[in-house]
Amino acid sequence: MDRLLLADALAFLGNSLLAPMSQTEKAGLDPAFWATFPAFKDEGVAKAVEGLQAWAISQEEDEAQAIQGVSVEYTHLFVGPPAPAAPPWETMNRAEGVSVGFGQPTFAMQDILRKMGLGVSNENNQYADHMGLELLTLSEMLRRVEQGQMQEEEMRSFAAEHPTDWIGTLYTKVQDAAPGGYFDHLLTLSKALLELIC
Repeated sequence: MDRLLLADALAFLGNSLLAPMSQTEKAGLDPAFWATFPAFKDEGVAKAVEGLQAWAISQEEDEAQAIQGVSVEYTHLFVGPPAPAAPPWETMNRAEGVSVGFGQPTFAMQDILRKMGLGVSNENNQYADHMGLELLTLSEMLRRVEQGQMQEEEMRSFAAEHPTDWIGTLYTKVQDAAPGGYFDHLLTLSKALLELIC
């Protein structure tokens, strides 16, 4: 498996979960982008990428409307009002009925980032246990493993204990709130990529 290619893929997905498309790059709307997205010789990844390419083709007629639609979907799912339909923080996905952020997973992620010499600095003031930030952390860990700066076991342990352990819960909430939407497809791909690691 090409770790650096996988790191790039996870970084794209992580960034895509951190801000609406109206504020980020629009590559996800381009069928050609998905046509060249690596499948890592994995059937699950290939199927998820095909789903995203088909979704992008369905949006080709009006790019401005597509960007607005994805941005509205993002807000509904991850921001609200009144509350996010699919809260993207680990704390809120670890147990039923948790509606307050900044729990134990947040502290654990802050500690992991601090030990890596990283920190959360963003305009949206996201908690450190946001799925997008966890995917970006895993991306950086893959780079460090490739460069011999981190043990593969440590990276795999993080992947298993953090994003992989709760992405299924987040995915179900996204599917319930916006089935067949952009983020349903993105999380399908994210899950498939995480399964390559764990």
